[in-house]
Amino acid sequence: MKQILKPYSYLLMASILVMLGCTVPKSTQSFKALALPGTYQGSKDTSRLVNMNWQTFFQDTALLDLVEEALQNNFDLQKALQRISMAKAQMNIAANARLPMLEAVASAGFTKYGKYTIDGVGNFDTNLSPNISKEQRIPVITPDLFLGLKSTWELDVWGKLNDRKKAAFAKVLASEKERQWLVTQLVAQVADMYYELIALDSEMEILQKNIYLQEDALSVVRIQKAGGRANELAVQQFEAQLYNTKSFLAVIKQSIVKTENQLNQLLGRLPQPVKRKGSVFNLKTGSAVKTGVPSDLLLNRPDIRAAELKLMAAGAELSASRKSFLPSFNITPYLGFHSFNAAQMITPGSIAYGLMGSMTGPVWNRGRLKGMLKEAEAQRAETWYEYQQTLLKAFQEVTTSMGAVINNEEVYELKKKQALTLESAVVTARELYVTGYASYLEVITAQQGSLESQLQSVLTYKTLLQSQIDLYRSLGGGWQ
Repeated sequence: MKQILKPYSYLLMASILVMLGCTVPKSTQSFKALALPGTYQGSKDTSRLVNMNWQTFFQDTALLDLVEEALQNNFDLQKALQRISMAKAQMNIAANARLPMLEAVASAGFTKYGKYTIDGVGNFDTNLSPNISKEQRIPVITPDLFLGLKSTWELDVWGKLNDRKKAAFAKVLASEKERQWLVTQLVAQVADMYYELIALDSEMEILQKNIYLQEDALSVVRIQKAGGRANELAVQQFEAQLYNTKSFLAVIKQSIVKTENQLNQLLGRLPQPVKRKGSVFNLKTGSAVKTGVPSDLLLNRPDIRAAELKLMAAGAELSASRKSFLPSFNITPYLGFHSFNAAQMITPGSIAYGLMGSMTGPVWNRGRLKGMLKEAEAQRAETWYEYQQTLLKAFQEVTTSMGAVINNEEVYELKKKQALTLESAVVTARELYVTGYASYLEVITAQQGSLESQLQSVLTYKTLLQSQIDLYRSLGGGWQ
């Protein structure tokens, strides 16, 4: 009886040693979450944010067509789709790690045992036994043939493999949220550049109109010079102003070429003219953007949701790293034909099967596991701070964009009044100059001021539109 129990006592002692070596280090990490206020600074809006997708927010059909093309062909978006595919593949790997691994095996080999080895002596004695048949005699060069199935299966007793599956699944969701955020950014960029192009068109129209007026003024002063009412200096000043305005027109044309090429790059196509229509002052968005409350950002901003999911994945990976200190339980069964005699390979007598269960745990070299755990803890801490940083950035972007919309509306109204006033001043200055009550310098100054004011009016209205787009983007771009 003692002889029977002795091996089991050794096994029990080994099991206890494994369990004692599997203590899990404790974590000392602690984090403080960022607390969002109830409302944005300078806003009393406490209504829930109503999400509006880009098809509803933008009204220009030409712009909508460009956005559709960008979503189909943009290279960054195509790369994001591949990242999602890679994340899904990693999830499948993690999910299948919990299932038994079954392999079909066909193996062949041979061994020449020495005469003075246990196997060599045993084979020699076996061949002399009268209890074996001719087919069971072991040759000097012994083949080892196997054809069958082998399996390995790690039992997920502690949930380590399940944690890795959760981490992989969270990464898939995070990659999809990153794609959604990229779509939001892409739509905003396309709209920004489209508005930039139309604004440049409006500036070019203003410059052409002013060139016509300045050419007319130059003709008048040349006539007056011929009649002795003006001198060459006046002609030169009007002429220099005209050249300056024409140079601005060339600069605008180059800006259009550059912006079109940048927009074509976003659309994933070669340089070509961009279809657009209308004046910048005819552009408008679907409706006023409601900011809602800051907590809405947690649900509506894809980048925040992606950061949150990455934090969940890091937490699951940290949990799996902790459980790596605990024992692993494995089952390794096999079934097949195993023989050293090729002629008797596929026969009932060659059928072999077995089952092996094992428990393994770290006893020596735990430093490697501790290093992996420290790495997982640092990764989770980094992901936590990235999440908080993303949340803070989102809140600041909304606050900045909200202030930009309000202030740019006020600036535009003032610039519009200034432009109208200075246009009237040009007419007045020319009438006074013709009647002799104003100098040519006053006409030139009035024309220059009017031109600058009109260009500033276009720029201010374009900035107002872009700030509305930026507010729409910073609130999440219509994603839920």
